[in-house]
Amino acid sequence: MRGARPDPILLEVLWNRLVSVVEEQARALMRTSFTSVVRESGDLSAGVFDRRGRMVAQAVTGTPGHINTMATSVHHFLRMVPAETLKPGDALITNNPQQTAGHLNDFTVITPVFHGGEIVAFFGNTCHALDVGGRGLGADARQVYEEGLFVPVTRLFREGEPNEELFRLVRANVRTPFEVVGDLHAQAGSNDVGGARLVEMIEEFDLGDIEALSDEICTRSERAMRDAISALPDGLYENEAYTDGFDEPIRLAVSIRVEGDEMRLDYDGSAPQSERGINVVLNYTAAYTTFGVKCAISPEVPNNDGSFRPVHVTAPEGSILNAQHPAPVGARHIIGHFLPGLVHGALARAIPDRVLAQGADSLWNTQITGRREGGEPFTYVFFSGGGMGARQGGDGLSATAFPSGIRGVPAEVIENISPVLMHRRELRPDSEGPGRRRGGFGQEMEIGVRGPSPWVLSAMYDRTRCPAQGVNGGSPGAPGMVRTSNGEDLHPKRQQRIDADERVTLSLPGGGGFGAPTERDPARVARDVTDGLVSAERARLIYGVVLTRTARHGEYAVDAEETARLRAGTASSPGDDSQEGAGQ
Repeated sequence: MRGARPDPILLEVLWNRLVSVVEEQARALMRTSFTSVVRESGDLSAGVFDRRGRMVAQAVTGTPGHINTMATSVHHFLRMVPAETLKPGDALITNNPQQTAGHLNDFTVITPVFHGGEIVAFFGNTCHALDVGGRGLGADARQVYEEGLFVPVTRLFREGEPNEELFRLVRANVRTPFEVVGDLHAQAGSNDVGGARLVEMIEEFDLGDIEALSDEICTRSERAMRDAISALPDGLYENEAYTDGFDEPIRLAVSIRVEGDEMRLDYDGSAPQSERGINVVLNYTAAYTTFGVKCAISPEVPNNDGSFRPVHVTAPEGSILNAQHPAPVGARHIIGHFLPGLVHGALARAIPDRVLAQGADSLWNTQITGRREGGEPFTYVFFSGGGMGARQGGDGLSATAFPSGIRGVPAEVIENISPVLMHRRELRPDSEGPGRRRGGFGQEMEIGVRGPSPWVLSAMYDRTRCPAQGVNGGSPGAPGMVRTSNGEDLHPKRQQRIDADERVTLSLPGGGGFGAPTERDPARVARDVTDGLVSAERARLIYGVVLTRTARHGEYAVDAEETARLRAGTASSPGDDSQEGAGQ
């Protein structure tokens, strides 16, 4: 099909083959990674680009903050290193926040694929480095220069040989050189895996290159995206939301203009950029904005260059969502992850049945730095998710990192590869936002460190002051908290010294509810109480459901008559003995 449009059956075969190629690329990176951040959490992305630098397909694994920023990054690489200067075995790298994934901890590696002596494609991946030096991952910095090693676009490998000068610089500037350098090799190796599989595909189907295939895929995606936008009523849709900020709340504002088959999103009215590392670059803003739009109106459309074309994202220069160099950006996700929820709140006027209530949104990142029992220094990062917002068709998921999609690392893995101890990890009762569909539950973790030395907690947490709001009469989820075992409240976004024998409890926020709590199915309330997730008192006071203990230990049943009376406003007084079990 050299230069020709494929028939529908062949196109489907080629498309699925292409997805399998990039998925194998991503899995190769996960299998060979040196860190649990990539292996277990899946904090990575992988994709294939045509020789014009347009993203054609992405792996199923990946975060929007990685894949959607990488989708627009190849032209930056090719501007600095023209394609005609590249040779087989070359690989390029950068962690420039403005050009890729928004902060220095994310390295993007791009590799050209050659066939017949010509470049036929590029493979790229982005993943989170365990450490990049500087202050360490966090929100404390006042300039990007404090946040670690800044690598401009340069060669990671040249004709198959590693750029030893670059690797020496990396080793000299990070706290965990073994893991960081190991992951850079894994990134380059996974691109090679993808490239080899693509060449096999090109030869098997006598494609010559993937340009015609790319045109067809991207055109179809663009057409489907335009159709989805056209189904919305033309108009201006606006919303605002607040995050905790560093010390003061941050206002986020969006206006969405739908005109025919185009959508323009503008963040004018959002707060100015911060002096602290919670700023978001425009590339990252666009990434989570387009993700939020697709979740609401076109989740079935493939994510590629074509699907981005009808959606235009702007934010004022110097604002919190278009921060200018050298603004600190280390914890940019704290603000950036709020954007899909902000977009959904605006679109709720047009498609109220297809959007989510607010959730915990911001991923809770924890970096712990200290010394092992033998005195060797260590640093470790893990991610945690709170509750998702509810939707018309179902309850919010609990302890789930939306919109990032990052998975939590099992406690056994954390304790095996670091001196961090997970003393307790469980769902957080009564943290959901009540509603006809309730929000997801947050989780609660009690952590410490083995050894006689104090340790440093670098906290990157939000929704401790601005809880997730419900929609259509739903109630807010519980706000998050971070405190020591002796009851001392800790700052949610600072580096803090913790005594060796002290423990820290992370109480993650819950998601907002959808619809009035008194409309919730009483049987669902009883199940949540039986599971220990909702207290019987909360069931009565918030959901209007009266429960009684059953003969089976720990189980509750609905008192249908009393529930009906309570919901009708004619229930017995709380002190009435006929309500046995309601407050237990």
